[in-house]
Amino acid sequence: MNYIFDNERPIYLQIVDIITNEIISGVLKPGEKINSVREYALIMKSNPNTVVKALALLEDKKLIITERTNGKFVTSDLEIIKKYKENVFLEKVNQFMKEIDQMGYTKEEIIKILKEEL
Repeated sequence: MNYIFDNERPIYLQIVDIITNEIISGVLKPGEKINSVREYALIMKSNPNTVVKALALLEDKKLIITERTNGKFVTSDLEIIKKYKENVFLEKVNQFMKEIDQMGYTKEEIIKILKEEL
């Protein structure tokens, strides 16, 4: 996969978002071993230190765990994954609502349009 990073946010946060999305979408399965720092650095064309920082943040969030000599794995805790999936969904909905609100739509109009489209 070809990863393109923007200059708006630090790269390590963008890597966190990429891996989080892979976990919550099921690309990376619960309990699955993830790439090593070196592999991610090569794949993402990023500095290994940047990847280390991203993986540390994912570990702080409990989305990944480290087994000392075996590597890093996606959490097997489905509740944690579900929580992050819902959080990402709500962030996107809130961003959408802000943008639509700036266009002058009311919540009722938005709901009506969405019901018609879905």
